[in-house]
Amino acid sequence: MNLVSIAQNAPGPLACARLRVAGAQVTKVEPPGGDPMLALSPSWHAEMHRDIPIEVLDLKADDGRERFLQLLANADVLMTSQRPAALARLGLDPERLFAHAPDLRLLRIVGSTAAPDVPGHDLTYQAATGLLGETMPRTLLADVLASERAYAGVLELLPRPAGSVLDVGLVESLDSALAPLRHGLTLPDGVLGGAAPRYRIYDTRAGRIAVGALEPHFARALWERLGAQRGEALDAHFLQRTAEEWEAWAISHDLPIVAVRERPGA
Repeated sequence: MNLVSIAQNAPGPLACARLRVAGAQVTKVEPPGGDPMLALSPSWHAEMHRDIPIEVLDLKADDGRERFLQLLANADVLMTSQRPAALARLGLDPERLFAHAPDLRLLRIVGSTAAPDVPGHDLTYQAATGLLGETMPRTLLADVLASERAYAGVLELLPRPAGSVLDVGLVESLDSALAPLRHGLTLPDGVLGGAAPRYRIYDTRAGRIAVGALEPHFARALWERLGAQRGEALDAHFLQRTAEEWEAWAISHDLPIVAVRERPGA
């Protein structure tokens, strides 16, 4: 399978990286200024584009568009992440693309399939769907989930007739992640949202711990090992040791408690 991508930032490149590992021939086209991710995180950009050739083309210029259309002549799928209206202004709307490359299929990564030309990013999509808490998110959840859908979408497109178009929306990609919130589990008063003492984050003498004693036998053992009354608040108990000490204690007592790491590998 031959795929050409002009998709930028995270969702498209993540999907293309997986497709490349799976055996697809992937060519990335970037503008003269580069993919924005190259400036934001050169290391992540390099990781996502390992073994993927990058061709720099100015799609606003005639010679850049001509070379781009040459690449599409042998492509099975084109992946984009630009707004459809912006691509149309470049003469790269589906009708004209398929006129130049009749064997092509098109996968478009957009903010929302219902409103594909409305601008946004991972942060705004998490905010719009209700996933955003009081602090900045620790990961780009919409981007990562959309990349999974884009990967699956390419595989779905391949057996379809040439000229097929499939849209992947970041908002729609968040739907499965919203289920626990929709059902109240992770709301502030929900059992998985911090309301239950056996399943929450605690301050310790140094650092924080995550306690996941959700099942009855774990919860019962937790209170017993701490010498606490069942259902008693545990904040004061956990202030007696450091996060690392509690993690070691939990291992020795077969309890699901770990120190909260501030970054991967810490």
